Amino acid sequence: VLRESGFAVARAEGARRLYSVAPGPLHEVDAWLEQFRHIWDQPLDALATELARSKRQRRTRGPVNHQQLAPEEQP
Repeated sequence: VLRESGFAVARAEGARRLYSVAPGPLHEVDAWLEQFRHIWDQPLDALATELARSKRQRRTRGPVNHQQLAPEEQP
């Protein structure tokens, strides 16, 4: 599918077929996606911030004992 759509190129080398990415079509996709980036940039940045904060908190608190959590806090 990727080769047929122009995203990948295959070449024969002996009994093997070597595949590589064709950058041209990817640049076209990138240009098309540019019009939508403003929609998800801020939410994805916020998600990255929350994930980093959560990771820091887990590192400083150590492992969570789920038996000590209230029922609404349990995973």
